[in-house]
Amino acid sequence: MTRLLLHTAVATALAAGALGLTPPARASSSDGVHTVRVPDGDPHERSLAPRGTEPFSLIGVTWDDPDAALDGTALVRTRSRESGAWSLWRALDTDVRTPETGPDRLRAGVRGGTQPLWTGPSDGVQVRVSGARLPEGLRVELVDPDGGPDAVHTTVVEPDLDEPDIDEPAAVEPAAGGPNAERPAVTSRSGWGADESLVKDPPTYTTGTQAMFVHHTAGTNDYSCAESASVVRGVFLYHVRSNGWNDIGYHFLVDKCGTVFEGRAGGIDKPVLGAHTYGFNTGTSSVSVLGDYNKTTANTAVRESVAKVAAWKLGLYGIDPTGTVVLTAGADNGKYKAGQKATLPRIPGHRDGYPTECPGQHLYDDLPEIRTLAGKAAKLEEPAPEPTAPVPEDDTTVALPR
Repeated sequence: MTRLLLHTAVATALAAGALGLTPPARASSSDGVHTVRVPDGDPHERSLAPRGTEPFSLIGVTWDDPDAALDGTALVRTRSRESGAWSLWRALDTDVRTPETGPDRLRAGVRGGTQPLWTGPSDGVQVRVSGARLPEGLRVELVDPDGGPDAVHTTVVEPDLDEPDIDEPAAVEPAAGGPNAERPAVTSRSGWGADESLVKDPPTYTTGTQAMFVHHTAGTNDYSCAESASVVRGVFLYHVRSNGWNDIGYHFLVDKCGTVFEGRAGGIDKPVLGAHTYGFNTGTSSVSVLGDYNKTTANTAVRESVAKVAAWKLGLYGIDPTGTVVLTAGADNGKYKAGQKATLPRIPGHRDGYPTECPGQHLYDDLPEIRTLAGKAAKLEEPAPEPTAPVPEDDTTVALPR
């Protein structure tokens, strides 16, 4: 029996070697998070050899210093759990910043990171990271949104060497005489399966909502709408367990079928401080469309859902979604200096406030139409003039005095 087991183990190892796979690295485990310590290596080129992994459906790369930027590229290749085939190399979006204020910046264990990429069910990974000077503590984050509340597994990328909370405000009622958009249908956090035990701090509230930033999650459009809740759970787990934030960064998310999902907790009708646009998180809201809109166009359902969410949210404060607003930058972010005034549309793209390609060129080009749709949803059109009753011909003879 021992000999049979030995032959089986040898055969398995040889098969893995023939596929060019490195066995899963030994990892320390703490509350469901698996990590491998990062050895010092080349400051310009780091890679992870092809290897089998724990099951995952979303991947990203993080690093120790939340203020450090990855000035370079992070490429990943993943193996399908269903077919066993390896994907092409895909680039992760690296222009992500830790929020400038609030608990998402102040919590212990906050990390810098890329945008996550939805891969679908996978069980193998290969990584190549390069740049002018790579940040310390690079780590691959493998997220399994359908594997339970502790479904985040991390593997280190190594050289191939074999502010205080305020009281919760009351729900905002639409301003009298202002825009009056209908509240859109929104899938609640419980509806998409948020594990509320992972959110340790209560939400932080600001004094109002002045603008609605539009984002995309980047990565891929290769998901079915039946998988959308899993994608949202994956983003939530990545933001909380991998980036170390208190909650998902976006206030709303929209899938390619136009379904709207509640994002950050605290009340969709309240001014919750988000983690979405570095330098302009205070006093703004956000909606992120699942997918990469540099590569594909947004359909009618997406444009209409984004417009309805923005019109309703801004309408709570009596704001015309087709107008503009002056916002003050809360940090130097590469586009604006801290304290600088920025005149932005009420429905700006992420790139209007921060140097990024987000929300993708196609979705950015759709923003003028989205603002028009939001204006219609807010019932801002001039009302048609009341029809006037025709004046009847007066055939009455009036007798004049003599």
